[in-house]
Amino acid sequence: MSPDFHMPAEWEKHAATWLAWPHNAHDWPGKFESIPWFYVEVVRLLSRVERVEILVRSTTLRSKVTRMLRDGGADLRRVRLHVVPTDRSWTRDSIGPFVRRGERAGRARLALVDWKFNAWAKYPNWRRDDAAGRAVARRLGIRRFEPVAGPAGHERRVVMEGGAIDVNGAGLLLATEECLLSSTQARNPGLGRTAMERTLCDALGAEKVLWLGRGIAGDDTHGHVDDVARFVGPRTVVACVESNLGDPNHEPLAENLARLRRMRDLAGRRLEVVPLPMPAPLSFEGTRLPASYANFYIANGLVLVPIFHDAHDRLALTTLARVFPGRDVIGLSAVDLLLGLGTLHCMTQQQPA
Repeated sequence: MSPDFHMPAEWEKHAATWLAWPHNAHDWPGKFESIPWFYVEVVRLLSRVERVEILVRSTTLRSKVTRMLRDGGADLRRVRLHVVPTDRSWTRDSIGPFVRRGERAGRARLALVDWKFNAWAKYPNWRRDDAAGRAVARRLGIRRFEPVAGPAGHERRVVMEGGAIDVNGAGLLLATEECLLSSTQARNPGLGRTAMERTLCDALGAEKVLWLGRGIAGDDTHGHVDDVARFVGPRTVVACVESNLGDPNHEPLAENLARLRRMRDLAGRRLEVVPLPMPAPLSFEGTRLPASYANFYIANGLVLVPIFHDAHDRLALTTLARVFPGRDVIGLSAVDLLLGLGTLHCMTQQQPA
């Protein structure tokens, strides 16, 4: 990839947000009927401030979605539906991030980093999701890069998901060791810390990887950082904290917080670290779910935040309103959505302006 490309921060101006319409009822056992209407509300809010691009699996579903969006009050002038089959609807992980090159000849250039997606090495149905990035790049008429890594002559396409990383758009990248370096993950076996850092920096235009330790309980991705800590400014990070000493999240989140407070930016300055509470545990059929306020999505002029009918909802929204003073911070009840093991950041992918 050209060294001029870099991944902008999420709070930078968007041209659009990409979604994939939910259709896999097995991901939301007993709750699927409510999920498309949750998406309607997200599209309604996003279409006020930017274009919304939606992947739908068939022309029949496209017609149905159009009717639902019209009934739900979305601004259809800012919505485009594309017939692109998918396995699931977590576009953060499946279609890959957009990167941008600085203006040349008066025009900025956009490209898509198309990592290999293997459904978090957990599910057998992933090939449609893996192909979605190619379809998106074709529709936009932009370049697409497939990062590869490994010994010379034995390079392989790198497996990665968008929820595994977060960037500040100014050279820093956040990730967890559990997700990208631990032997418990099956993404890129044999690719060690140095090679992984080189891959991330080359693909996303970063200069420094900030490694946290572990993710949260219930996260079937093995430690995605977007449930743990997020950049909200060039030097500012919100970091989840668990005050209950008996909760399995307490120790790993405390360690992550301590690491962040020791970290520095490219100029050697300490980061500003803002604690973000965790909701009380949520479970389904005895299995812990990955509830986290850090899975928010930053759009043009607003921030969409998952809330859980929890005593900490108000504190989380207040904290995020403080770090995003120029945006409307809107809480959306995500308890049903969480059964699919993801929430707002997982379902969205920003296209930079």
